[in-house]
Amino acid sequence: MESTFRELGIDEDVCMALAERGISKAFPVQAMTIPDILKGRDVCGKAKTGSGKTLAFGLPMIQLLERAEPGKPTGLILVPTRELATQVRNELTDAAHVKGVRLAAIYGGDQIEKQIRALKSGVDIAVCTPGRAIDLIDRGDLSVSSVTHVVIDEADRMADMGFLSQVEWILRNVDTSAQTLLFSATLDGAVDALVRRYQHEPARHEVVSKSVTVENMTHRFITVHQMDKAKVAAAVINASNRTMVFCNTKHGVDKLVDALNGLDVRAQAIHGDLRQQYRERALASFGSGKLQVLVATEVAARGIHIDEVDTVIHYDPPTDHKSYLHRSGRTARAGEKGLVVSLVLWNQELEVKRLQKRLGLDIPIVEMFSNDSRLLDLAAWDPLSA
Repeated sequence: MESTFRELGIDEDVCMALAERGISKAFPVQAMTIPDILKGRDVCGKAKTGSGKTLAFGLPMIQLLERAEPGKPTGLILVPTRELATQVRNELTDAAHVKGVRLAAIYGGDQIEKQIRALKSGVDIAVCTPGRAIDLIDRGDLSVSSVTHVVIDEADRMADMGFLSQVEWILRNVDTSAQTLLFSATLDGAVDALVRRYQHEPARHEVVSKSVTVENMTHRFITVHQMDKAKVAAAVINASNRTMVFCNTKHGVDKLVDALNGLDVRAQAIHGDLRQQYRERALASFGSGKLQVLVATEVAARGIHIDEVDTVIHYDPPTDHKSYLHRSGRTARAGEKGLVVSLVLWNQELEVKRLQKRLGLDIPIVEMFSNDSRLLDLAAWDPLSA
């Protein structure tokens, strides 16, 4: 049976703030973890992006925290990417506001002076990427000596991106009596070592969620010609509502965005060389539906959670089957249908056929030009009848 946040122990004023956003029933990860967090226990949660874990750790934290002195937050949330830092801050803003809790997102790529000013004026919860947190600690503008509640979010991604040594450096400077909450899609290897080293008899909870599999989505593989490739992508995008396109390089992303805009397709880029302000605007426009397509590198897309992406295009073939599934998992979320389209040049066919074999996809690779009517509804078209 679904629980309400009120039943889980969340204060009435916070529940009302959530209700104004249409949130009343708790997701499984929230129902499992909130009571233990409110009791002050360390919690180790196995849950994927999009499971609702931000409110799971954020709401009790907002309720339990004491007011911080300037430069000495009492709550610390460590996240792997700047996009996730802003998403976590935005998700918790309403609840924090009703409790008078001051939030700040602190990450590289944003003006450090602005972040220092925020810390000096007083921040109760700092949502930080590890590198920028260490920069500010080294400068003496951020102290973690008063932290009573710390969250390590997306620990597996921290490990993948090589950030765990930075996370450990920060945790060694946090008081050992602080409540430590760790959330990760996987809990093996380096993440398990982190749990054993920095958590005290944690309550362990696992949200059993369907992993991304090829069965959840419709797959199409299209041979295209280099000169016509962007036009084929534009035709697929125009037949969709919201599309994410993946390229293997930053240069490739920029080049495709220019080509799509030249074809009257509203596209923007997401990659590591772009200023954070630009990336945030692009994400906001895409999330609100003002933007048809987001063109991204795989690394830059990590940590971005956007619902209702109905089509994913592999403009460049992914490096392996795991990468194919990770990119493709942007669509077919929450039981919705999703279309995944791979554009294949003649000299990439062998590579793509090997990829198909690893994925267990026995689907023909069919040649198409940008004026092909089948592009208007690829999900309905049967490649086996081609």
